[in-house]
Amino acid sequence: MEELGKIHQLIVPFFGHTMTFNLEVILMTWIVFIALLIFGFFAARNKRVIPGPVQVVGELFIAQLYGLTEDAMDKELGKKYGPMVCALFMFLLFSNWSGLLPFMEEPTKDLNTPLSLGLMGFFIAHYAGIRAKGFKGYIKEYFEPIFFMMPLNLIGELAKVVSISFRLFGNIMGGSIIILVVSHLTYSVLLPPFLNAFFTIFVGAIQAFVFTMLTIVYISVQVK
Repeated sequence: MEELGKIHQLIVPFFGHTMTFNLEVILMTWIVFIALLIFGFFAARNKRVIPGPVQVVGELFIAQLYGLTEDAMDKELGKKYGPMVCALFMFLLFSNWSGLLPFMEEPTKDLNTPLSLGLMGFFIAHYAGIRAKGFKGYIKEYFEPIFFMMPLNLIGELAKVVSISFRLFGNIMGGSIIILVVSHLTYSVLLPPFLNAFFTIFVGAIQAFVFTMLTIVYISVQVK
């Protein structure tokens, strides 16, 4: 139980203030990046008409996620935002599954990771909305159906970032806490392996998919 809340931090002075870095999250994020690059290298190397297992998995990710993006937007926008959607889902999936490896933890267990991804989706969605509707058309929607609804519409948009970020963070962190507590109570016998498989594999995949789909929907709403 002593592991609960234990964080390795790097504190750097910065013009009279301090900047705090979570070293475990930074390390695990780079490990996920490297794993994605290795996966992409082997999936794209020696592409064949009859694909190998790694190529099959890579093509499955791309085909399904491009299809979902095109269904939510259109074919042209699907091609434009498809690569970002694929990268987002695979990063979240690898991040959530990284907890299966010994001595490793999920980067998404730290709020900074899902919050930064939520902000990224927020800015991309609103940038796409301005490009699609023009600045006047984009601003006009905040005053609909009546002009004094603008504060509520604005709060609703900001709430999307909080909702999407805390949903992912809460599920991953909650699963880790449950596994840790049950492992302590049962001395890591019988239940913890099944709990770890459930929360890490199943819940991790579902949460990666939900986060990605909500990002697609947010962009789709802004461009239509």
